[in-house]
Amino acid sequence: MQEIINRSLAIRERYHQIEERHHGNKWSVEEDALAFLTDAALIGRYTMSQQVRWPKGNTPAELEHKLGESIWWLIVLANRMDLNIEDAVNKFLTRTEDVLD
Repeated sequence: MQEIINRSLAIRERYHQIEERHHGNKWSVEEDALAFLTDAALIGRYTMSQQVRWPKGNTPAELEHKLGESIWWLIVLANRMDLNIEDAVNKFLTRTEDVLD
């Protein structure tokens, strides 16, 4: 998991450099969150298409890409808000397991 986190943060830093070149500053945390929500919505649409509940128009590769990108965004968002994503996931899993047991 740590390697995925490190790679994710390195990629986000490269995007920040592009944003600074094009816009004079990097995206805010709120802009990152909006980008994540946009990708999450696309997962919903792509899932409907994959499940034949919406006309085709994307490929399984696009759904896979958006799933991976959404995990990337969650890692980035957690980092930018000073949260440890591994701890957050572990706490969620433990609490959920406790509720279900």
